[in-house]
Amino acid sequence: MNATDGRVHVMVVDDQQPFRVAARDVVERSTGFDVIGEAESGEQAVTMASELQPDLILMDINMGGMDGIEATARITSMYPSIVVVLVSTYDLADLPPTARTSGAAAYVNKDDFGRRLLRRLWEQSGDPDFPR
Repeated sequence: MNATDGRVHVMVVDDQQPFRVAARDVVERSTGFDVIGEAESGEQAVTMASELQPDLILMDINMGGMDGIEATARITSMYPSIVVVLVSTYDLADLPPTARTSGAAAYVNKDDFGRRLLRRLWEQSGDPDFPR
């Protein structure tokens, strides 16, 4: 949570504009959360994470160029305080093995993403037993 304004600053990363719009809507309708940036690629996500220092990143897995798993690994190794949640259409059992070692805090299916889930994920991320 941002120390200066008490709000959770969120970055949305997805190569598909419809999901970025939907995610932005969910985040902006969630009390205490603000979207501070959107990226269309893994490369752009890494650069923007450095510039914006979000509290939370919602990261798509499948993107052209650097995928979300590689971007997550880079971001979480450089900025361990940033919470990255992978968001995609995979069934949990079908996630690539590297997703589990990427440093992502959690995985969410796009169909399940909503305000309650966003809040629960953020609240759980402060728990020392929450996977990072």
